[in-house]
Amino acid sequence: MQDSKKIVLITGASRGIGLACARAFAKAGYDMYLTCLHSEARLSALKQELETQWHISCRVCLCDAGNHRDVARLFSSIDTLDVLINNAGISYFGLIQDMSFSDWDRVMSTNLNSCFYTVRHAIPLMLAKGQGRIINISSVWGSTGASMETAYSASKGAVNAFTRALAKELAPSNIQVNAASFGVIDTDMNRGFTQEELKQLTDEIPAGRMGSCEEAARLVLQLVRSPAYLTGQIITMDGGWT
Repeated sequence: MQDSKKIVLITGASRGIGLACARAFAKAGYDMYLTCLHSEARLSALKQELETQWHISCRVCLCDAGNHRDVARLFSSIDTLDVLINNAGISYFGLIQDMSFSDWDRVMSTNLNSCFYTVRHAIPLMLAKGQGRIINISSVWGSTGASMETAYSASKGAVNAFTRALAKELAPSNIQVNAASFGVIDTDMNRGFTQEELKQLTDEIPAGRMGSCEEAARLVLQLVRSPAYLTGQIITMDGGWT
């Protein structure tokens, strides 16, 4: 199924869920803007892949989504937008008393502030079209909290609150805002675990495995295609874990 020509912006698109979203939305016929922090070569290769395979237009840009000046520069070249996917995110694993102030600020700016910076610029473009969809990528830790991941959990809890509040603000303007809250997805973020730790983790999941990035991307695309009456929701996909 292809959507009529629309434009999506995906942050953090060089790997993991963001990469899978880029492929899913290209297959659905979207033109796109893709960003990441460092991997310009990877983004350029993805651009060539998507344009060749799906005949869509893809523009790529290095952008620190947690830096408002970088985001402003990104949007200076975007004059229309239908869908915004706030996927850029980082984690920090360790005791909170060992966490530096700069590490705390970095987690919050990348995971939370980035959502404000992007929607601040995206909303006028969507208002001009009379419609829009915003999907924030969240985590089950934003609802339940995770030991040794206090900053990450706090940032995702704030993303959930941001999503619910912004949805109420934008509902009269026909702009829907939802979040996809994921459990353990097979991404680079989990590469730090040993095989034993991963086994212990998956043993706790009723589905008996981690979710795939492709499954995550399908949920995001479904949320974008969902009825306009669905807004302000935190949709969880975690294999029955929580």
